[in-house]
Amino acid sequence: MAQISNVRACVFDAYGTLFDVHAPTAAIADELGDAAQPLSDLWRQKQLQYSWLRSLMGEHADFWQLTGDALDYALETHNIDNPDIRQRLMDLYENLEAYPDAHDALSQLKDAGYKTGILSNGAPKMLDAALQNSGIAPLIDHPISIEDAGIYKPSSKVYQLAVDRLGVSAQEICFVSANAWDVAGSANFGFQVAHLNRFGQPPERLPGTPKAILTSLSQLPPIIQ
Repeated sequence: MAQISNVRACVFDAYGTLFDVHAPTAAIADELGDAAQPLSDLWRQKQLQYSWLRSLMGEHADFWQLTGDALDYALETHNIDNPDIRQRLMDLYENLEAYPDAHDALSQLKDAGYKTGILSNGAPKMLDAALQNSGIAPLIDHPISIEDAGIYKPSSKVYQLAVDRLGVSAQEICFVSANAWDVAGSANFGFQVAHLNRFGQPPERLPGTPKAILTSLSQLPPIIQ
């Protein structure tokens, strides 16, 4: 596997990379029935679409609002008119669990002396809730929200936040994301990127190529130098 060299910091995307965005619908799948997975997929799709479209429109709203708007769209599409289900899904999303491979990988990187960070579309309160609920808050030195830039990934303004906050160059940052579009955007910006390909995604036809492709975060610490 390719090595990522001369790194001083490891920065992670949050949703889909460290935190399981499909866990909320899975938690109440018995109630949702056959709609559970299609609902979750559409919820995620619209959440991301709204982030890109609002960025292009210059009409920013934080990720919590986008998450609710996207859920409303998905629920209506699947003819689910149930305020209780909506509230429970939003509560579950605010308190996501980390993927099982996240804690050990982050611990190894911290023990090796690397700075750690999250660079996420998530609003600060969302990131704080997920970090505390998942138990990985002590392993993240710098939780960074796009709210400080006022625009969503893959804007270069967002990736620059990590450079400024961590005080290292773009080339000294290993950035890890499970989202192929984020991989392209961050690599094009200048990070050394590892694509955590949890979902078997093909590469995007966009500028920016990852240095390494992983299937688990457990594969990350051994390739960082």
